[in-house]
Amino acid sequence: MKPNVGGIDRILRIVVGLALIGWAVMGGPVWAWIGALPLATGAIGWCPPYAVFGFSTCAMKKQS
Repeated sequence: MKPNVGGIDRILRIVVGLALIGWAVMGGPVWAWIGALPLATGAIGWCPPYAVFGFSTCAMKKQS
């Protein structure tokens, strides 16, 4: 799995995921547990839909 989630995208996914999970734990709606998905994709740096559509937010590395 080649990383396809980079920088700010990863940070936002982790923050949103934690916020949704926190909301669910505090008595929010059941659907708030969906926060596990952005948390997981942000933590591992790979997003399946990005891979399917060939999209990436990772910085391009220079080839020597």
